[in-house]
Amino acid sequence: MKAVEANFDGLVGPTHNYAGLSYGNLASSVHRASPSNPKAAALQGLEKMQALADLGLVQGVLAPQERPDLYTLRRLGFYGSDAEILAQAAKQAPRLLANCCSASSMWSANAATVSPSADTEDGRVHLTPANLISKLHRSIEADTTGRILQATFRGEQFVHHQVLPPSELLGDEGAANHSRLCRDYADPGIELFVYGRSAFDPERPAPQRFPARQTLEASAAIVRKHRLPPQRVLLVQQNPAVIDQGVFHNDVIAVTNRNLLFCHAQAFLDQARVISRLDDALEGRLRLIQVETEEVSVADAVASYLFNSQLLSVAEGTLGESTLLVVPTECRDNPRVWTCLQRLQREDSGIDRVQVFDLRQSMANGGGPACLRLRVVLTAAELAAVNPHTLLTPLLYRRLRAWVDKHYRDRLQEADLADPQLLQESRQALDELTQILQLGAIYPFQR
Repeated sequence: MKAVEANFDGLVGPTHNYAGLSYGNLASSVHRASPSNPKAAALQGLEKMQALADLGLVQGVLAPQERPDLYTLRRLGFYGSDAEILAQAAKQAPRLLANCCSASSMWSANAATVSPSADTEDGRVHLTPANLISKLHRSIEADTTGRILQATFRGEQFVHHQVLPPSELLGDEGAANHSRLCRDYADPGIELFVYGRSAFDPERPAPQRFPARQTLEASAAIVRKHRLPPQRVLLVQQNPAVIDQGVFHNDVIAVTNRNLLFCHAQAFLDQARVISRLDDALEGRLRLIQVETEEVSVADAVASYLFNSQLLSVAEGTLGESTLLVVPTECRDNPRVWTCLQRLQREDSGIDRVQVFDLRQSMANGGGPACLRLRVVLTAAELAAVNPHTLLTPLLYRRLRAWVDKHYRDRLQEADLADPQLLQESRQALDELTQILQLGAIYPFQR
């Protein structure tokens, strides 16, 4: 049965701002307090989505979270009217307010872990929202994320699991630390779960400077929940040394498509053994593009997000398929990285062409092309069960552009987060969006 890999990108929310909330994410820290442009951010994301849809790829959209999050602010002890709560939070705890206004759900690679039906024992697609407990501003996303996923992936073909318990022992960052390798999308694959540390085994290596966000125990729990047989799974550890250099997720240092792995030479702990195990699991069919440190340093990889790219199979008519690498403009701006990419194309490495996108608004907050999308492998029957109003078409693209132009500001600073008008603008925008995408009442203010 034929299957496709669909990409569901997170729409950038109206409160996109640079509050520097993500310790360990260097771009997030560097750009703290800079003014943002929510309108430009949303349009940049939409332009990438439409460009990929124009190539014949299945492209979907995931709605953003409701922000400011008044529900969480009330749980934190603020009270009164919405305007009074915002004013209290801005005066008494501005960093808490910033956490409750983050538009970080735009990075939908963190939304969930998804296992295709070809891999699971019951032959259904399994989805588990990430708990994201390492950061307050992301830990408050899970409930709404679950409702968005259920409103998008409908029918008995999909199994929606509860989020893992919110504990530092079970830190789960979703698909940012999960990849899949296979010969063809419809074939049973090898699901690669990459963890940063073990919560129950302190003797295992761990980073010393920045926190490891994904635990071995969380990854193992997802394997059990998704009913993945042992032969379909590899649990491997991310290199602690690169976490300490700003590689906060595995998708900052490695990306896969089908049986191709594109990674840095320092991506994994005991990398040679990881590569050998992957090749064995794929019966000798692993295709590897490994970039050495001498060519591209970890610092250059983090600054450019070379590996936080989308590796895509694009139909080329009677010529079959080509492999496209989608990268941000920062890759072209870095001479060492750009030279590497030109070499890879010239040497027939497995990457046929490179396409550059301006995602500077997202990049300044620490999220590149791979952060912005959740990959979902779907059979024809499963794709038919997806909410069709969330799949990008030229008409939906035009409607979403008009929606952004109508509702989004073109400049936002941290001080603006306490503006009650911003809350009203955001709610009005999201209420209209749920009608466009036909999601139903997914937000607290609608329920």
